[in-house]
Parts: sequence; structure tokens; C-alpha cells
Amino acid sequence: MRAFVEHRAGLPVLVVVSLIALYGVAYVTTPAPIPPSPSAPRKVPVESVTTVCPGAKGERAGVYLPGTVNGETMEDAKPFVTKGPAGLEAGYLTRVTKGAGRGLAGVRCTEPSAATWLVGPGPANAEVRLHLTNADKAPALADVQVYAAEGPISGDAGVGLEIAPGEHREIDLKTLAPSADIMALSVTTVFGRVAVAARTTLETGGVDWLPPAAPPATRVVVPGIPGGGGLRRLLVATPGESDATVQVRAVSEDAEFAMRGKESLDVPAGGVVALDVTTGIAGTASALVLTSSAPIVAGLVITGTGARSDVAFTAGTPSLELGSAVARNGAGAELLLTAVGGPGSVRVQVVQGEGAEQEPFDVKMAAGRTRAVKLKAKGDFAVVVTPVSGEVYGGRVVRERLKSGVLLTAQPLAPARMWTMLRPLTDTPRVVLP
Repeated sequence: MRAFVEHRAGLPVLVVVSLIALYGVAYVTTPAPIPPSPSAPRKVPVESVTTVCPGAKGERAGVYLPGTVNGETMEDAKPFVTKGPAGLEAGYLTRVTKGAGRGLAGVRCTEPSAATWLVGPGPANAEVRLHLTNADKAPALADVQVYAAEGPISGDAGVGLEIAPGEHREIDLKTLAPSADIMALSVTTVFGRVAVAARTTLETGGVDWLPPAAPPATRVVVPGIPGGGGLRRLLVATPGESDATVQVRAVSEDAEFAMRGKESLDVPAGGVVALDVTTGIAGTASALVLTSSAPIVAGLVITGTGARSDVAFTAGTPSLELGSAVARNGAGAELLLTAVGGPGSVRVQVVQGEGAEQEPFDVKMAAGRTRAVKLKAKGDFAVVVTPVSGEVYGGRVVRERLKSGVLLTAQPLAPARMWTMLRPLTDTPRVVLP
């Protein structure tokens, strides 16, 4: 060994052998690399659900859990709060045939959310009552902002609304934005948990609840537009700081097309614009696909026919990727399903409170088409829509024809509470910075 080390080539060789051995041990003992964090939202199961509806004394709320549907009569006007496992849905329908509140009105009980968007007629043309409910045992704070044709107009009046544990606040929007004839409204929860709903009664007649609209995005699909007579009025808001140029395409039962003279509209930053699409969709069941240069929110006003017209609302909503369910339906209910981008298919299950359970059935739609599916059931029932293939959007409509005019209500098919999309989480020092 001494001779080997003293040899002029011995020492370098020994050093090289030692380094190889060292790196070999390091390679073998190095832990496996940590995979990068996912860059897209992940589909994860929901464990528990809390939903809230504004109360309606004496009305019957439908409560759906996978495979079962029950009813519960509301004994007072306090908010109707339901809690349960994944898949829970709740809501109710009211029917009034006389007086200022004449009309069918349907509401889906909503879960507390960090931000809620609503689009519809403003307080200048309707009585709009905003309901904020804190169903938890901790206080909450919320900000309300109203956007009109001229831009944000509610100022500081809706900022910093304190809602005590278990408290329900009903706000007449005339106190925040009396001049708005059309509006987009945002409710942002600063801390705590707040459930939001809004009931709208038009001065010209008709009543319904505004469905939550999909948050601002550059592509919005507004489904569930029924065929038949009456007006169809699209409302589009750009809540950001950039003007938006919005391309509008209709997807009807017969074709997908750009409506002549209504192919696009310009929406100023912070403003709301209305577009009459009645003649464009020509009385057929349809949906509207909006593509914008800046994030937008959108909704649609549906007016019935007759000497005394009713009103209904639909809004931009996510696809049926996570499925959907409507807990309360009635006679004259139908689904309006639209395939966007390619052919689509869903499975429909009617769940009745009493009687034999109906067999599920599949509904197929050609690419760029809308299909109306009548729901045949007696009494109150729930309907469940499960995705099979394609990008499909939908809405549920209930209509009743009276001599005085058609009663109607609409509800876009919101994502079922079986699954949720979890956004990717990343390490950042911002969570501890002021």
C-alpha cells in the first residue's frame, strides 16, 4: 500500500476511487424527489354541507339526499337551515295567483360562500330584497357592491355590514342603489360565513329569486332559457377595470349561431349593459355562450305571456362536470340541456317522495344543440342529473298556464354538493404578512 501511495499515479487514483464511493453512497441514500404541486384544481369529495334559504312561513321545503327526498313545512319566517352529508340539496317553490306577489318563485338553498354574484333588474324597476344569513356561531362581516349601467353606485353604504351569529338581515336595495334599472351585485364575505339570496318583484308584475351567477370569467354560458312567448333580456356586467367586448352566440334546439345584429356588445369597465335577444332566439329553448376580452358576469330576464305576466331568471353557471340536483319541482317542470363544443350526454333520475322510484334515463345532445326534456312525476319530486360525456350545461324550468297568463320560474343547474374543485395550495410568506 505504501508503495502504491508513493507512486506518482497512486494518490490521484485513490482520491478518485474515494469520491466515486462517496457519491455512490449519497445517490443510494438520497430521498426520492418531492413531486411538484398540482397546477390545476383537484376534484375532491365533499364531507358535510350547510345550506340556507330565506324563510317562508307555511311553505314546504324539499330536502334531497342521495336516493331520498323529504319535505319540511316552515313554521315561521326565520331562515331555513339544513345540515347533512354530501349531496344534500334543499329549496322550495311558492305559488301565488293573485295580488302584487302573483307568480311562481323558486329558490335553491345556498351554502355560505366567500363571494356571491347576482344579476337582474335594479331597484329603479323592481323591489329587490337582499337576504344575508349567518348560520354559524361566530360573527361575520360582509361587503355589498352594486354595479349599474353607469358603474359602481352603492359607494360605502354596503361596506362593513356586521352580521351577528345566527342573525338574518334583509336589505331593501333601494337604500343602497335607488337609481339602478339593471344591476350586478356582489356580496363579499370579509370574515365568517354568509349565505346570500335575493327576491325580485317587478313593478310590471312577476316575482322570482335571483340565482347566483358564475364568478367573473372571460367565457360564460347562460343555460336554461325556455322557448315560448315573452321577452328575453340578457344582462352583462364587467366588474373589473377594463372595458369588455363580448361575443354572443346562441345554442338552440336546431342550431348554434350568432344572432343577426346581436353578435357582440361593448360593456364599459364597472358597468352593466342589457341586450334584447327575444327575436334572436325566436322562442326556442336555448342557451347563450359569451366570450369576452375581459372577465364578465351575466344573467337573463325571462318574461312570460298573458294579461298578467310572470318573470323568471337564469344566469351564467358552471358545466355539469360535477353533476347537479334540484330538490323541489312540480307539475310542468322540464330540463333544458345544452351541449357546447361537442356532443354531450347526461343521466337523469327523478326521485319521488312517494310511489315507485323511476328508472334513470340517458339524454343525448348533438354538438351545439339544446334539448328540452319534460319531467313526468306527480307531486313534489327531486331531479338528479349526472354527467356521462361532453361539456353540458342545464337549467330547470317550471311553467303553469292560467287564463290570466303563464306562471313560470327558472333555476340554472348548479354543481352538486357531492364533489368540489380544490384549488392548488402553495407555500407563500403572504399568509403571515399584514
